[in-house]
Amino acid sequence: MDAVAVWFGETLGQYIPAEWVTFIVSLLPILECRGGIIVGRMLGVPLPLTILMSVVGNVLPIPFILLFIKRIFEWLKPTKLFGRMVCKLEERTLKKSDKLKKGEFLGLMLFVGIPIPGTGAWTGALLAALMGVRIKKASAAIFIGIAVATTIMSLLMYGVLRF
Repeated sequence: MDAVAVWFGETLGQYIPAEWVTFIVSLLPILECRGGIIVGRMLGVPLPLTILMSVVGNVLPIPFILLFIKRIFEWLKPTKLFGRMVCKLEERTLKKSDKLKKGEFLGLMLFVGIPIPGTGAWTGALLAALMGVRIKKASAAIFIGIAVATTIMSLLMYGVLRF
């Protein structure tokens, strides 16, 4: 993930302001706020602005995923081009749901908040939508998870645990 974030930072950083690179990277699945903070640090964006751009970029797609992903999947399933991919994505995502069913809110928050590969707001929103978690509950858990991930990554990149 770091290499992809660095590539985006170096490539886009030549053409647009560093703050916007941070925002764009944070919008992307897999990279999300974790990648945004890496890029913000790499491009010399001050920590408060990095946090703002990363959080806003990471939060922006979440309502759309929660509201529309099930409909989009149902529309794509019958197609030859995307049907298998959607089914595999649903299957992989729902395998992770066993861990979240008992403590839905806390589980979703930790799933989004602990910055390891395969977790994050995009996957958390997809998981919440497929599990039928209420939108308000899912949104709150995901937002808190993003705050946790942002805090962890900020400490790693700018703070006491600086790399």
